[in-house]
Amino acid sequence: MKRNIANQNAARALLCAAALVILAAGCVGCNFSGEQDKAPQDSIAIMTWNVMNLFDGVDDGTEYDEYREAAGWTVEKYRGRLNVIAGAIGAMGRKPDIIAMQEVESPQVMADLAAALSSHGYRWTHFAITPGMALGVGLLSRFPLSDARSHSVYIDGDIAPRPMLEARVETPAEGNPPLALFVCHWKSKLGGDDTTESTRRSSARIIIRRLREIAASEPDLPVIIMGDLNENHDEFYRRSGTVISALLPDDPRAAEFAGMYGLDNDAEICELQKDFIVISKNKPPAARYFPAETVTLYSPWAAELEDGSYYYRSEWETIDHFLLSSQLFTGTGWDFENCEVLNYPPFASARGLPVSYNPRTGSGLSDHLPLLLYLKMGE
Repeated sequence: MKRNIANQNAARALLCAAALVILAAGCVGCNFSGEQDKAPQDSIAIMTWNVMNLFDGVDDGTEYDEYREAAGWTVEKYRGRLNVIAGAIGAMGRKPDIIAMQEVESPQVMADLAAALSSHGYRWTHFAITPGMALGVGLLSRFPLSDARSHSVYIDGDIAPRPMLEARVETPAEGNPPLALFVCHWKSKLGGDDTTESTRRSSARIIIRRLREIAASEPDLPVIIMGDLNENHDEFYRRSGTVISALLPDDPRAAEFAGMYGLDNDAEICELQKDFIVISKNKPPAARYFPAETVTLYSPWAAELEDGSYYYRSEWETIDHFLLSSQLFTGTGWDFENCEVLNYPPFASARGLPVSYNPRTGSGLSDHLPLLLYLKMGE
């Protein structure tokens, strides 16, 4: 009976899905063979990391000025940086089985990184970029990747600078569904918080639509949204509760501000929640102050994670994310276990702060700290 009700609710939610433009731009899959260490069968570790301007050594005309040959950027510097990144990942005690990366220039960079980590079994890669843009997003995986697609965001006829990469991961546990992953790098706040919010909300619109589609067609499929969303988990509070941000807390004031407090009409709920995601600290995620049909995801920033992943103007920001669907909290199949910020060397300084990469000196790693998510096999 509960399953039937859930399916009926998901089907009703699908009725309000908005139009979506999909651009399969530069999405490349690779399979690397060779000897490698084996991934565990009863647990999964997933990393998301904005690696900060990971350009190769070839001038294509879209690079930032400091990463061009005229500024002294070379293939040797690229190779050196690639080896440092691979060394940091390879030295981890529990190596991630899946790595989502932001700010990567090309599919070749993902292939080169997989080759540098070949002994650890990252045999599958995917990459997505908007044509003509400098940087994209990618995936490395020790498990097979399938059904990859790139979603582009259009604002008033103009394409946003970064796509979202969606892919399925075929996990090693027999009889369990795959994982649906979304790798995101949403619009930064350069140009003003309020001015750029509409672009982030447009990105959230795509996520909302895909979540409703998946809920209707594959209600048991776990979904993980990850990446640099350029939006704090408490963005609504940081901006004094005066803006509907792309991420909204499950809070009565936020629900009232969004016009959804006390609603029970499916059509109105879908119309009002078309470009923001409600994040919850409940396990499984379920809205308390928004209507029951609201798309709600769990954020580890509400409990497991502390401080932040990005340090800006002497303050921590929580702009890197894992957002998890309710299917990861059932006690069966893949289940949420924990999440952590990698705030220790070599990813951070001795003080736990990110150390930005300097292309002139070759020092540092990134201005973002990675996040690591752990899943376990339920009973």
